[in-house]
Amino acid sequence: MSPASDSRFIAFFDECGDHSLEKIDTDFPLFVISTVILERSAYIETVVPALNRLKLSFWPHEGVNLHSRDIRKQHGDFSFMRVPEYRKAMLDALSETIGALPFTLFITAIRKTKHKERYGANATSPYDLALTYTFERVLHFLEGVGETSLPVTAEARGKIEDNELAAAFLRIVTEGTRFHSVERFRTLNCPLSFRRKSDNIAGMQVADLCAYPAARQVLKPDQSNQAYEVIKPHIYRRNSVTGWKVFP
Repeated sequence: MSPASDSRFIAFFDECGDHSLEKIDTDFPLFVISTVILERSAYIETVVPALNRLKLSFWPHEGVNLHSRDIRKQHGDFSFMRVPEYRKAMLDALSETIGALPFTLFITAIRKTKHKERYGANATSPYDLALTYTFERVLHFLEGVGETSLPVTAEARGKIEDNELAAAFLRIVTEGTRFHSVERFRTLNCPLSFRRKSDNIAGMQVADLCAYPAARQVLKPDQSNQAYEVIKPHIYRRNSVTGWKVFP
């Protein structure tokens, strides 16, 4: 048994968009980190079985990866959704499942164009910013529940990208942030691991399914967004602190 298996909570996070400030997609000028925290017992007893039940309602096995982009584009395993009645059935079932799952959500969105316009050459990496804002709020969550251990699983995106993420993560937990002292962060034990999307990890799929609806809400807040309404109640809130952060 590893030390990471002793924690009460576990976390998964996924990204939406890229963190480059050099080439900014005018249609999607965002970098978003979606983080979900779950009690380990609820993950075992509720989350994994619920996603498997959903999958087995539409496929003959649970090996399908619930990837947001493939669902939206109706690619691969989701090509059956091109039939309107099947699409509605799938989306309704997915909304019902995600809405009922016991997880806490943290969303951090960096509006890259505005960030670059405001700070120019001094603009901080969106990766560093997003992680900082996210883990300031995760720290608040952990202190509120009296826990210090939180294993974090992120999607592996390649050696360079994973090393960048690991370095940014290490800076936060060893140096603190502008508003939170290093002493507070050093109380935490947050081992970071990377897993491929092909590993079909339920928590990573939940984080992925929350990322795009949140991004769309930031980009087009006046448009109808049913998927966002499903995840909205999961967003962390305690006292004056919320798990929803959009910058700038």
